[in-house]
Amino acid sequence: MTKIAGLASNRGRNLLHIDERAPGGAELAVVLSNEEGAPILDAASERGIPTEVVARDDGESRESHEKRILDRLSAYDFDLVCLDGYMRVLTEEFIDNAPTTLNVHPSLLPSFPGMDAHEQVLEAGVRTTGCTVHVVTEEVDGGPIVTQEAVPVYQDDDEASLKERVLREGEFVAYPRAVRWFAEGRADVTDEGVVVEGDDGGDFPERRVVSNDRASELRYGENPHQDAAVYADDACEEASVVRAEQLNEGAKALSYNNYNDADGALNLIKEFDDPAAAVIKHTNPAGCATADTLAEAYDRALSTDPMSAFGGIVALNRECGAETAEQIVDSFKEVVVAPGYTDAALDVLTEKKNLRVLDVGELGERTDRLTEKPLVGGRLVQERDLWAPTEEDVDVVTETEPTEEQLETMLFAWKVLKHVKSNGILFASGTETVGVGMGQVSRVDAVRLAAMKAEEHAEGKDAEGAVMASDAFFPFPDGIEEAAEAGVEAVIQPGGSVNDEDVIDACDERGIAMVFTGRRCFRHD
Repeated sequence: MTKIAGLASNRGRNLLHIDERAPGGAELAVVLSNEEGAPILDAASERGIPTEVVARDDGESRESHEKRILDRLSAYDFDLVCLDGYMRVLTEEFIDNAPTTLNVHPSLLPSFPGMDAHEQVLEAGVRTTGCTVHVVTEEVDGGPIVTQEAVPVYQDDDEASLKERVLREGEFVAYPRAVRWFAEGRADVTDEGVVVEGDDGGDFPERRVVSNDRASELRYGENPHQDAAVYADDACEEASVVRAEQLNEGAKALSYNNYNDADGALNLIKEFDDPAAAVIKHTNPAGCATADTLAEAYDRALSTDPMSAFGGIVALNRECGAETAEQIVDSFKEVVVAPGYTDAALDVLTEKKNLRVLDVGELGERTDRLTEKPLVGGRLVQERDLWAPTEEDVDVVTETEPTEEQLETMLFAWKVLKHVKSNGILFASGTETVGVGMGQVSRVDAVRLAAMKAEEHAEGKDAEGAVMASDAFFPFPDGIEEAAEAGVEAVIQPGGSVNDEDVIDACDERGIAMVFTGRRCFRHD
């Protein structure tokens, strides 16, 4: 375990933050101040951290003072020294006789070194500042840089507001990171600088710096009592609802939920090369279909669950023409998203005062490789799920083999299922959805929900002869039994359950064809 000797002259908030975070298991062995009554002393004592005070005597040389500090520290076992607002420049005496010593400076060195960094930043008029953790040398603020963290400067900042934000958004992030690297034995001070093992980029780098500009403030968040805004990533080359042009002037702006649902709808129809349409409600597909024409695809998507589609989001992967537009406005929708509209289609769509019409431009390739979910205190980052099986990827595991038509439906169903919240079950026929069971905590309940939707909500179609797709394996045969009762005749699922043989037997007993993909497609948000 790495032990730290902390030196501070005042409050030592970085040292206390490091004590709370214990990065890499590091802990404060002692806190020493050169000022009697420094607030850090009481704060450290309350936490059970030993404290020392070594004030500099009148007329005492810096070297003599530092010898006394080193003598006092010699009673403690420590591997690293961390300065925090220590208002003395260390001399060769200390640097040569102490372990690696780190300090944090409130600017992005080499810019704005020395005292009054925040004042220098504001006077210079820069729009980005931050902090720098560096190894202490005899050159003031000139030692090898360990890590930095950027912080924006806002128009109405003064020294006090900037200082507080740099502390909390910069120093509280960068200093623990640097300590963790040393505690884990990954940081090495060399003649060339500080080398950190594993700090070499890639999809999941040691540090992520994300800078987005606010595109607009929203009317409210998920609920009216929540404030919200949307931020844009100008580096994104992929078609996106964030930068989409809203074509019907005078309609109300998109809400938080509109953006979320429209993004989900757009991502779904990007799965398909053939003309495709999807209706999304609360980020789940109410229906999706591909067909020879866009109008036909929309009609088939809507007929899956027209009741749930009320107030939904429509996404199309082709230019919207008048025929499709007439179908869309036949019932209440919130937003329509497409890569373009004919003039005739716009004449129809813009008659609806509050139907937001978004033009995302050419769909092109899906270029964003990562997706993320914010958490309180951090964020999850993962590869985007762009995989979908081909006929060569599936493994037939039942006595009954799927027909070519069933295989085509299986592959279609999987692409839609990827966008259904887990536990997710989808019934499909041809290249259109029949029933969707989403967001259930039991897989068999998801099957029952999909069957109910197909039986009670679908118009002009049902589950008889349908294909069932499951986003994860069936733990028991009961899901197959429920599906068979609804009329399902083929199944695509990942496989991998300890009860796979029982599930396969349940299919064989009923003449159901089943294939395994070997991959699941959970979607939890």
